Amino acid sequence: MNLIFAMPMPVRLLLLFAIGACVGGAVNWAIYSLAWYRRPISPWSRRDPAAPPRRLSDRLPIVGWLRLRREKALFGRGFWIRPMCLEIFTGLGLALLYWWEVVAAGLYPAGLEPFIMPQGMTILHLQFFAHCILIALMLAGSIIDVDEQIIPDEITVPGTLVGLLLAAAWPWSLLPDVMIQGLHIDANFLHLASPNPWLARLGGAPLIAPLAIGLACWWLWCVALLPRTWYTRHGLRRAMQLCCARVARQRTSYRILRMALIGAAVIALIWFRGGEGWTGLLSALVGIAVGGGLIWLVRILASAALQREAMGFGDVTLMAMIGAFLGWQPCIVIFFLAPVAGVIIALIRFAWSRDKVIPYGPFLCLATLFAIVFWNAVWDYTWPYFEAGWLAPAAMLVCLALMAAMLGAWRMIRGLL
Repeated sequence: MNLIFAMPMPVRLLLLFAIGACVGGAVNWAIYSLAWYRRPISPWSRRDPAAPPRRLSDRLPIVGWLRLRREKALFGRGFWIRPMCLEIFTGLGLALLYWWEVVAAGLYPAGLEPFIMPQGMTILHLQFFAHCILIALMLAGSIIDVDEQIIPDEITVPGTLVGLLLAAAWPWSLLPDVMIQGLHIDANFLHLASPNPWLARLGGAPLIAPLAIGLACWWLWCVALLPRTWYTRHGLRRAMQLCCARVARQRTSYRILRMALIGAAVIALIWFRGGEGWTGLLSALVGIAVGGGLIWLVRILASAALQREAMGFGDVTLMAMIGAFLGWQPCIVIFFLAPVAGVIIALIRFAWSRDKVIPYGPFLCLATLFAIVFWNAVWDYTWPYFEAGWLAPAAMLVCLALMAAMLGAWRMIRGLL
């Protein structure tokens, strides 16, 4: 860390641009290698047999795509433009994010720099590191969603695990929770009880209830990942039999079961140790449940009201990953922000191409990016609503009920017309 601090700021930003371009290259690899229809476009992918041999210089960020123009006969005339621009903007984005979060301390209230620096520089770098990982994962998932209307589990599942590990190992990688009352400054990381003080009854061993909450959130996520089907046209009993039969047949189910058992053991170990590690992990686990649960409920209600699938399950796992990195409070903010961009862009797209299929994942990611970058203003505006504890979840349930009623009314009106 001292080596980083010793670098002049322009050198740091240039280095971050180069690292960001490399991260963009990894994102490009994920876009073309983890999609449903995989294509050997990335220079790091297995080469198409019909393509000319690739050289080491083809794998250089940005400039490598200029060299790969020779493969336009295979992949299309301008296939290289988007991945090259993605690497450029990823490099610029990481450098700007570093300047905003570390240099300007933009996630914290103005005038708090003396409190943060220099002893808090490690915290700022941890937060920046966590956000870089989340943004890279969201970028890969968003572009695949735009291309194929699917978000692969190969992105969201490892991403969720990384978010949990970061929250347990370095809880200060979570977003800040800063309260200023007169001359008193209370700075903490965003935890389950924020903006209220951490509750003693949510602590580690020997308290059983917090462990039960954490394990319930963990098992709910694992069950959601199981390859299941649910058809009720022949009754609930038959639907349950078909669901269990498919779960038992799939090899993926046994991998998820092993992950669930190992994860439960790790959760119990961190609960036994207690401290800030348990505080961060429990907050991230609840973030998974709230983030993924919200989108799951929307998916169920909207599909029932419209009599067709209204949202893919990839959006559920994407929001669960976001909850693991940020916690449950930002998930509720993101839940309200995402439809704003979604409705505007959906109307423009429908007017332009009459396309009714709109991927929702990119809007969740845009709302998440907005919440991260402008967290100081977002938290300053929203923390009074979270202070009541039960008020925010109750408001969410009311909004979900209103949404279901609105979609049901819309389906009836459309049927009459």
